[in-house]
Parts: sequence; C-alpha cells; structure tokens
Amino acid sequence: MFVPDLGMDKVVAYRFDEKKGTLQLDEERCVPLPAGAGPRHLEFHPSGRYAYVVNELDSTIAAYGFDAGRVALSARQSVSTLPEGFSGRSTCADIHISPKGDYLYASNRGHDSIARFKIDAGDGTLSAMACEPTRGKTPRNFAIDGGGHYLLAGNQDSDSIAVFRIDEATGRLDYVDFSIEVPTPVCVKIVDA
Repeated sequence: MFVPDLGMDKVVAYRFDEKKGTLQLDEERCVPLPAGAGPRHLEFHPSGRYAYVVNELDSTIAAYGFDAGRVALSARQSVSTLPEGFSGRSTCADIHISPKGDYLYASNRGHDSIARFKIDAGDGTLSAMACEPTRGKTPRNFAIDGGGHYLLAGNQDSDSIAVFRIDEATGRLDYVDFSIEVPTPVCVKIVDA
C-alpha cells in the first residue's frame, strides 16, 4: 500500500501481513518528494504501469513508473499544474485519470481550474494541455463517470458542482452550462448504474 504523506513529503509504503492482518512500514519502498511538495493523493494508471502523485503545496504532479514484480515506484517526471506565467497563490487538491488512461486531470484551488495532461502510452510521462476554469471557487474534489464522458467539479467556496463534457478524442473539458447548487462540496462521487 502506498500512502501520500503531506507532512513528511513522502509516499510511504506498507506491506500487508496476511497472517496478522496488519500493515508494516516498508522503508525500502518509500519514495521521498522535494521538501515542501506536500503529496496529497496518488492515482494508478489503468494499465498498472504508472502512478501519479498530486502535490498540494507546490502545485505539481510527480509521475512514476511502477514495477509490479518489485512493487516499486521509480521517478519519471515532475510537472506544474499551473499555466506558465501564473503568479497567484494556488494549491492542488485532487487527481484522476480518464477510464481509457489517455488523460490525467488535477484540480487547482486558487487558480480555480482543472489542469489537463496527455499521458504518453509508452512511458507514462505527461504533456500539459490546458487548464479549464471550474466556474467557481476552490475546486477541491472532482469525479469522472465510469464511461469517461463527464467530469463534475465541486467548487467548495462557491457552493456549486460544475458539469463538464469530456471530449473523448482530445480530453478537452467543455462546460455544459449547468451547475448544481450544493453547500460547500468537498467530495464528489459518481455512481454508475
């Protein structure tokens, strides 16, 4: 089990002991991040070959290769979630990958956007595509439906959930001109029927 630890700036690894039903720290497989990065969430690629950590405090995504045989993460890349030239205060909150594994999305609180990245199928590295405004303040959490058709972004400080259609070919987010009024949304889940 890999756990992002914001305070330690580390992805902490645990080994499951089946006989005891407990977790044991596996120091050898822990992955340090730069001081002040603030790892918040980790998302595995559908292929199982890559993993991505969104870093809250420095607004970056760390990309890793994942070796299932060795149960090890290996650093590949670190990219900013903010557009070039942005100088305001912003922190990251959430990260998700499209069901087909083509695109990765991360929320920016302060810039109030969802950053979109193209995932290279060959090595798992990311290419920044665009940042889409969430039509609200402080997008803390968001969710993608199981078919990869819609993204719902919860704007914590403007009491709304904005609905976006995902362009399957480009991963682009198109606002459908519809928001749901909800007090302080901090967690968004979609149940596929």
